[in-house]
Amino acid sequence: MTADDPEALAKFWAGVTGNEISGGGDSYYLAPTTPDDFALFFQPAAQPRAQAQVAHMDLTVPWGSRTQEVQRVIELGAEYKWDVLEEFEHVQWTTLADPEGNLFCIAEHPPVN
Repeated sequence: MTADDPEALAKFWAGVTGNEISGGGDSYYLAPTTPDDFALFFQPAAQPRAQAQVAHMDLTVPWGSRTQEVQRVIELGAEYKWDVLEEFEHVQWTTLADPEGNLFCIAEHPPVN
């Protein structure tokens, strides 16, 4: 992910994911903590941010914990954007923006019966 401030954005996402930061200088890496985890790499932006965001992450949390997780991530520096709670039976989500304005969602799926 390119960033205006790769160190600050890496610190934010480390707080969200619980992953450790490695690297330094210009680039920072959040290594996966388990084989099922994902990694993130942050480097300086070489050009201005695009007008439209091409992709964003959806982070899934256990059913019933979305509201608490959203509050935790807002306290880390995310900005609340909107909720989608009744459009789909199989998912509810909250859209947030990280400190550099990148959109991402925290989603929960009801238990399967």
